[in-house]
Amino acid sequence: MPKKKREGGLVYTSEHGRMCPACRQAATACRCRAKLPTRPGDGPVRVGWETKGRKGRGVTTITGVPLDPDALKQLARQLKQSCGTGGTIKNGVIEIQGDHRAHLLTALRQKGWKVKQTGG
Repeated sequence: MPKKKREGGLVYTSEHGRMCPACRQAATACRCRAKLPTRPGDGPVRVGWETKGRKGRGVTTITGVPLDPDALKQLARQLKQSCGTGGTIKNGVIEIQGDHRAHLLTALRQKGWKVKQTGG
């Protein structure tokens, strides 16, 4: 029997939902994700403004934050609460609805990061 067939695994189950292909545990209890190293920052944290692809509505973007996914999610939650608005995380980039660059620059500097404003 080919190796690929023997090592094939369960991808989804109605009992546990999505399954991790590497450790073969439920995605919520995955052991692989806990072992992911934190991404080293490539320099300063960048705070910018984007409207592209959003039908004219802008978002403040925060890139280059050297945190693991769970800590990044927690940081995004704190920043959204301090701005009093919504937002999301997409591909490691925090997006906060509206123009909050000035507020976010000071908030991130208070957390101890070197922060730069990008764009106009």
